[in-house]
Amino acid sequence: MSKEKIELLHKYDTPSITNVVATYPADKELCLGLYNPWEVNWYTDQSLKCMFPELGRRAGYVITCVYGMPDPTFNRLGMKDLLAAIQASPQPVILAVKQNLPEYIKNKNGLMGGNMLTAFKAAGVVGVMSDGPSRDVDEIRPMGVQYMLTGVTPGHGTFALEAINVPVNICGMDLMPGEIVHMDENGACKFPSEKLDDVLELAERLHVKETKRMDLMSKTDSVDEIMKIMGGAYD
Repeated sequence: MSKEKIELLHKYDTPSITNVVATYPADKELCLGLYNPWEVNWYTDQSLKCMFPELGRRAGYVITCVYGMPDPTFNRLGMKDLLAAIQASPQPVILAVKQNLPEYIKNKNGLMGGNMLTAFKAAGVVGVMSDGPSRDVDEIRPMGVQYMLTGVTPGHGTFALEAINVPVNICGMDLMPGEIVHMDENGACKFPSEKLDDVLELAERLHVKETKRMDLMSKTDSVDEIMKIMGGAYD
């Protein structure tokens, strides 16, 4: 049932989800107020870019991982462990990839590509987000997996998997494994999985209200009438 509910989230854009999660805490009818909207890192900043805006929205349960430089004293984790964690998660999955690398390497590290994304998709991933660049956007686009990165580069050196399912920060958003992420061309936001039903209910109510309001505003050129329709929302 949760997979079907996740699919329902695709009806709404990410800004609408942020509105009902935390943006307007004074609105107790349409906002859950789950976070202090400014002081808690619950949505991404402008450094995260949507590679495939034409693919639309994606939502899923977060699996996190951390990649860094090879360490001869630690080689316990590999791709098999990450794929197993993805398959063990509620579906569908958003994979959050932290790049724990020196900045001069991180800025040119095309970490993920066609082979890795093919494996991730097979295990249940519908969207990937990372706080660094990756590559192979041409190969990945037809897969239908949303790809959210800081940019693209064509190459990389040797890297290693450091951790799976640990807290990470991706482009300004703090993430815990098992949270739900909603992403589209505007960026990404999160909320606790136990709030899924509440988010869906309020997102639909907000959708109905805003659709009606914008429809009314589009039918008049009277400033006074527009302000009346807006009901003081931007006063």
